[in-house]
Amino acid sequence: MPELPEVEVTRLGIRPHVLGQRIRTAVVREPRLRLPVNADLVERVVGQVIHDVHRRGKYLLLALDTGAVLIHLGMSGQLRVLPAATPPRRHDHVDLVLDSGDCLRLHDPRRFGVLCWIDDGEKHPLLRDLGPEPLGAAFTGTMLHARSRGRSAAIKGFIMDARIVVGVGNIYANEALFRAGIDPRRAAGGVSRVRYERLAAAIRTVLAEAIAEGGTTLRDFTQPDGKDGHFRLSLAVYGRVDAPCLRCGGPIRSVRIGGRSSYFCPHCQH
Repeated sequence: MPELPEVEVTRLGIRPHVLGQRIRTAVVREPRLRLPVNADLVERVVGQVIHDVHRRGKYLLLALDTGAVLIHLGMSGQLRVLPAATPPRRHDHVDLVLDSGDCLRLHDPRRFGVLCWIDDGEKHPLLRDLGPEPLGAAFTGTMLHARSRGRSAAIKGFIMDARIVVGVGNIYANEALFRAGIDPRRAAGGVSRVRYERLAAAIRTVLAEAIAEGGTTLRDFTQPDGKDGHFRLSLAVYGRVDAPCLRCGGPIRSVRIGGRSSYFCPHCQH
């Protein structure tokens, strides 16, 4: 699943091509995504100008004159800017056709993504309960420490909870906990403020590095220009079960936490 870095890489890739463009029309080939594409999407977006492309957690928002188009890439979604005359492939579900002659095309083989019209982003059910952005000023170790008090759930699940902080998906939670030296199984309420400060800094660093490397390509994700993301070459623990730890040389272990595979070094993380 595309996580925050992959979504941010997508935003940076499409923004220069769509900014200031007027939407000529929309083509909906398959409305049955995770949420149905609005039946009146075409009439809502035609003639509107794309004023900006924002990201909120793992959601993209195309800011238009009177509202926004909200997009989530689901498990395998991709956005491309292509000449509008480019023949659609299988699973090319929605085009926003621009005055430039290009289109913004959503490709989503598993149809777990979302593309819908919203009037007020802050009040939309998908956005209104989200926590702070991990790369923003409101995200601190002190905040994490305060929100974690009394929680017995594993710290890995805690930092992956979008109500606590948005966008810290499975890959980057594993990597940040390794850098901070924290066992992913440890109870969130049992971690000190000092260690949360270290974890917050690790989350920021891991996400920023992943964005700079174009994200992580493991299976489906590619950048808007079709290139793979190269942060997979920097993964210290994720997917490396039984491989030697890059710090101590001991074997990386894997456990299931909250239904997700979790990778850690039992010697370096405690």
